[in-house]
Amino acid sequence: MFKLIRLELRKSKFTFLKGVLIADLAILTAMILLIFTGMDDGEFDTYGEIFQGVFIFVKATYIVFASVLLSKLVIDEYKNNTITVLFTYPVPRKMLMAAKLIIVFLFTFFGILLSDIAISSLLAGSLYVFPNVIQETLTRELITTHLLSAGTDALYAAGIGLIPLYFGMRRKSVTATIVSAVLIVSLISSGNSFGGFRMGDVFGISITLALAGMAIAYLSIRKIEHQDIS
Repeated sequence: MFKLIRLELRKSKFTFLKGVLIADLAILTAMILLIFTGMDDGEFDTYGEIFQGVFIFVKATYIVFASVLLSKLVIDEYKNNTITVLFTYPVPRKMLMAAKLIIVFLFTFFGILLSDIAISSLLAGSLYVFPNVIQETLTRELITTHLLSAGTDALYAAGIGLIPLYFGMRRKSVTATIVSAVLIVSLISSGNSFGGFRMGDVFGISITLALAGMAIAYLSIRKIEHQDIS
């Protein structure tokens, strides 16, 4: 499986690094502007609210990234009928498709986790230089709690990132794949403020959506060995 993943990355010219860096820089810039221009409004009074704001932006960005990656690795293959060439390889179809979906899942998980840690660390460093912005003290317990939360939430988000596959595969549509991701992000991320209620913050909803994404991934390859792809 590892060799298949490596070959798929090489075949697809996995060049998302530049896009990832640009997206992370944009999130960092947006958070700095929100923190320093919203001081009088009290939008960010604690490190917890800042870390939550970072994660909301990062999760939304990478779920959309996941839909773009699904479009590139899966939907485009079906739409352009290049999947028929791929399935002529002496490798089970399930393994080939599983390799593609594993790439998307791992990219989303590690992208969210590492970006969240990097951006949160840079913001914490900036706030250390300007101690009057946040009155709260950043403690080891707060950092540990955030890291654990970020890890579990990134895992759920990686599963949620697979849901657009269902909408894209119905009509082999790249547009449907990406639009569905945007709608999902809007649904789970919308709220009145960074400290307010969000559907994505509810454990039951997050785990349900994540399991739905995993189920969609499984069902998409369950009968692929005997599926007519013409």
